[in-house]
Amino acid sequence: MLNHIVLFRRKPDVVANDGLEKSLVERMDALGTQITGIRGWKLSTNELDRPICWGYVLESRFDDTNALNEYLFHPLHQALVADLKPYFEWAAVDYTL
Repeated sequence: MLNHIVLFRRKPDVVANDGLEKSLVERMDALGTQITGIRGWKLSTNELDRPICWGYVLESRFDDTNALNEYLFHPLHQALVADLKPYFEWAAVDYTL
């Protein structure tokens, strides 16, 4: 099993837009049921206001690197990434369980 963890936060130079952010987060959350090969999917919102904290964490699980790559290059994921890029920055970690 491969864990794929992604942290998201609004870009520092982007003005907060609650409606847009809510829509993007809902789309991220829904993606977990829209692409086959995803074995686990949990999107959580940060609860503490500290400078070190990111806004959201996505924890997902895949059978292997091939399954992760199928997700990463899936058209639904690619479309979401294109919409996320102007608003969020992110960092990812992938590791074997």
